[in-house]
Amino acid sequence: MRMGVDYGGTKIEGILLDDTGKERARARVPTPRGDYQGGLDAIRGLMLGLEKEAGGKVTRVGIGVPGSVDRETGRVSMGNSTWLDGMDLRGDLAAALDRPVKVANDANCFALSEAVDGAGAGAQVVFGVILGSGVGGGIVVHGRLVEGVNAIGGEWGHIPLPTPLDDERPGPVCSCGVPGHVEAWLSGPSFARDYARRSGLPETGGPTAPEIIARAGAGEAAALETLQRYEDRLGRGLGTIVNVLDPDVIVLGGGMSNVKRLYDTVPPLIGRHVFGGRFNTRLVPNVHGDSSGVRGAAWL
Repeated sequence: MRMGVDYGGTKIEGILLDDTGKERARARVPTPRGDYQGGLDAIRGLMLGLEKEAGGKVTRVGIGVPGSVDRETGRVSMGNSTWLDGMDLRGDLAAALDRPVKVANDANCFALSEAVDGAGAGAQVVFGVILGSGVGGGIVVHGRLVEGVNAIGGEWGHIPLPTPLDDERPGPVCSCGVPGHVEAWLSGPSFARDYARRSGLPETGGPTAPEIIARAGAGEAAALETLQRYEDRLGRGLGTIVNVLDPDVIVLGGGMSNVKRLYDTVPPLIGRHVFGGRFNTRLVPNVHGDSSGVRGAAWL
């Protein structure tokens, strides 16, 4: 059996899959925040408990983490779980679990999950998109992750918003400190801040993204205009991805992926920015929901 682990900032979730992808066991525990050794111990405890529940032995382990993972050393950087930064997570877990371990960015795990047996199953090239508290992405080609020599394959959240309008320059400051990046426009919190700015409200403490979506559905003009701006920006951002990668399918995940109208409104907006005038890439919601990350880790 293979074990997948989603190492999040608030919880660590583990899952066991057999070789057909069938779930055999699942459990989660709170993340020991700031405690690196505590995290290793928690994952070992999860593995032992899951093995007991499933009545079999784990032969391989995959871990999904926020941040970049050096493919040579397995060390983590640029994540919001700062106690992992610079640590040899892959090596230390392999020693603690006495099992082979692979570690990957959590957005890569999402993309892999959806490419193997999710919304992108059977496609040659899948681009997985996270539109949540941040904006991430992952590339899967012929069932294999493309992480890149710099371990940043798919990180489209940190490219400038394409063809910015006059009132989009220089743009809000991204989480990485650079203004105008895609993440600064397309994350859930960025969507909410855009609404607040246009409505004359403070950028913090106002309506959340789901509340604004509900207001748009009820016909509020300011909310609907904010959603339309979001759709236009998403179209521009993904148009650039299609011009570079030309994927068979783009799978959306994260909280903003639950906005159903995106799958009707955004494809024509992407097509406007695709070279050659033909746009056949499918834009689809994910199949596995919150389980995609942990399932993708198991498939590593």
